[in-house]
Amino acid sequence: MRLIEVILDDESLNEAVKRVKSNKGVAGVDKMTVYEIDIYFQNNKERIKKEILEKKYRPQPGKRVYIPKSNGKKRLLV
Repeated sequence: MRLIEVILDDESLNEAVKRVKSNKGVAGVDKMTVYEIDIYFQNNKERIKKEILEKKYRPQPGKRVYIPKSNGKKRLLV
């Protein structure tokens, strides 16, 4: 079994969602709460998994955050 198949296994994905919820994760760039993501993912899981396996999934870009440096400039937090 390939690593991506292990990652996309229903048990692995359910555990990941469970851990995010238990950590009280905050909304991402899409502004969905953890509980909204849970419902969205349950409704769209198979489509998302298929797109990932077919290399067609395109996630939304991440939010850019800059942190100040001691010299007054800012550095992109990656």
